[in-house]
Parts: sequence; C-alpha cells; structure tokens
Amino acid sequence: MMVASFSEFISLSSPQKTPLQDLKTGFMVLNMGPQHPSTHGVLRLELVTDGEVVVECIPHLGYMHRCFEKHAESLTYEQTIPYVDRLDYLAAMNSEHAWAMGVERMLGIEGEIPRRVEYIRVLVCELNRIASHLLAIGTYGIDIGSFTAFLWCFRDREHIMNLLEWASGARMLYNYIWVGGLFYDLPPGFEARSLEFADYFLPKIDELNKLLTHNAIFVARTANIGVLPLDTAINHGISGPMLRASGLAYDLRRVDGYSVYPELEFDIPVGQGGKGTLGDCWDRYKVRVDEMAESLRIIRQCAERLLKEGRPQNFDPRAVCPKKSRPVHKEYYVRAENPRGELGFYFVAQDKKDIPFRVKSRGPSFCNLSVLPELCKGVLISDVVAILGSIDIVLCEVDR
Repeated sequence: MMVASFSEFISLSSPQKTPLQDLKTGFMVLNMGPQHPSTHGVLRLELVTDGEVVVECIPHLGYMHRCFEKHAESLTYEQTIPYVDRLDYLAAMNSEHAWAMGVERMLGIEGEIPRRVEYIRVLVCELNRIASHLLAIGTYGIDIGSFTAFLWCFRDREHIMNLLEWASGARMLYNYIWVGGLFYDLPPGFEARSLEFADYFLPKIDELNKLLTHNAIFVARTANIGVLPLDTAINHGISGPMLRASGLAYDLRRVDGYSVYPELEFDIPVGQGGKGTLGDCWDRYKVRVDEMAESLRIIRQCAERLLKEGRPQNFDPRAVCPKKSRPVHKEYYVRAENPRGELGFYFVAQDKKDIPFRVKSRGPSFCNLSVLPELCKGVLISDVVAILGSIDIVLCEVDR
C-alpha cells in the first residue's frame, strides 16, 4: 500500500482505540503438561479458563502405559514381581507385599509364612512408606516455593534408600518380597540401624513442622484450597491419606488387619481442618506428615521384636515353595494400604498352571486423580498446582 506522506504513515501505524462495548471475553484452553514440572509425571491437564479462573479441568492419561496386566498374564506369579515394582516405583516394597500376600492367600499358603518374614515385610514396607511420603512432601514444598524443605526431605530419604539398598541390593525397584517369603534375610545389624534411624528422624519431623507446616506462606497457599468433602471422596473411590484427610479414619492396615499389623500399636491420623477447612490441601499434607511419625512407631516395634527373638539358625526366608501349591480360590481379590491408598489385585487363576488367566490392578493414584476435575472448578490457575501436588500421584500406577 502506498502512502502519500509521513504523517499519513504515522496515522495508519498508530494503535486504534476500540470502544469498550466491542471488547468480548471468552474461554481459553490452557495445556498444563505433559512435560510440565508441576504435573509430577507425564500427565496432561487441559484447563478451560476464564481469565485466571479455571472453569474446567480435564486430565488426559496414557502417556506412560506400562502394560502391567498383560505382562502378568504371560508370566508366573513369581516372575511378575519386578513388574509390580514398576507400578508405584516410589513404594515398591508396599506393592510387592500386596502382590505376594494375594498370591499366598489364593494358593492357601498364607498360614505357612514364618513370623520373622512377616515382621521383616512390615519393617521394610513402613520404611518405604516414609520414603514415599518424604518425596511427596518435598516435591509439594517446591511446588509451593519452599526449596529448603525439598532438600531436607531428600536428605532424610537418603538414609532410608541406603537401608533398603543394604537389604535388597537396589535403591528403588527392590524385588525383595517374594511369594512364599523373601529374597534374602535381613543383613546382620539391620534392626539396630533401623532403630537408629527412628531416633534420628523423629526430631526431623518437628523441624519440618516448624519450617513448612506452620509457615504462613505455605498455609496461605494450601488452607481452604481444594476442599474435598467426605461424601465426594467416598463417591469417587478415594482412599489413603486423601480419604483420611477428609475426616474418615479408614486404613486397611486396621480394617483388614493383614500380616502382623493387628499386633502392632499405631494410630490413624485424620484431617482436623487445623488451618482451614476439613479436607483441604493443608489437611492432606498434614496427614502424610503425621503418618510418618506413626510409621516410625511401627518400625520401632518390628525392629525390637526381631532383636528380641534373635536371628534363628539356618533360617531360610524362601522355605515355602509356591510351585508345589495349586490355587485354592479360582478368583480372588486382595488389597493393601499403599502410601497413596488402596492397592488391589484381582486374580483369576488357571488350573494346573502357575500363570494367571487374568490380573486386574486397582491403582489408588488412578482413583484419587478422578476427583481432580471436581476440586479444580472455580479455582485460580496457581491453585491447580497446589491441588494436584496434594493428591500425590504416580503416573506409572495411573496408566498401569
């Protein structure tokens, strides 16, 4: 386009004022993830926003499908344990415990498991529970903006990683709890080191409370945010710390009383609405902090009983051979209290075969994530980060 003069050019290039009544607002779609530091894995959140307010939150899954259930239908019950590790890789001991316990009950050999094996299983599972909660709390702190809490949690988590590596030879994917027993007995001195860790870590929980739990900025970002009413939690199949934070003392270690948990003393922390509304992000965080203290009580009791009983001579942690047994139950469902909630396995056995016909996994992260659209309606975009972090998901368990 040709212009006659410089003044005409200036008039054409200057911004035009639009009448206020002609300005129109509308919804905007914002993608958070799948490569986003606040999504705790390969998760895509499609946010429909009106300005800074979230109108709708739509989770998109399937970026990390593990094919676990098809693997389980092609391998023996014992060979599947390394794949169970990779469901919730932050709590592999707890996942192994659920799988092994389910197969043992289905085969009818649960009563043959030595008591020492049961105490060792609970000991390593509670150590792994604390390690999982430390990672959840540390990454949640850095989501909100507290870098020091992240460093402190990972510092203490390293002690547990060293203990579990000492017992199993691996730091994350342990393959330690086997059907019928354990991969190997605890190394000499493990019980005493576990007691030393309990003495060391209990004061660290108080330090964490001073640094993060009662921090004014952290409370402002989490209290009264993402409130989950109890009836909504039950209707969505929520379990674990998320359900207990809404006020229901429901813990499978007490409800089902599996392994040696009925013989141990521990409390079930529940949400109190201490800083805001019952069932908010702060309550979900605080329940995990309190659960770490209860896990320390369990660790101490298991370690002391193992020390009191002493190390038996010629103890074989793999004395029960599952290959000599045939399924007592054609179909069986087992569940256990994973750090994120109810982890369940539904088995359909085959006669004269040690390979299951069908295995269905019930991952707590998948069910807990289903309530995210409800929690994110009408919140600010910045609050979506706080709400998602309070759920504590593991995407490998979501996609399975």
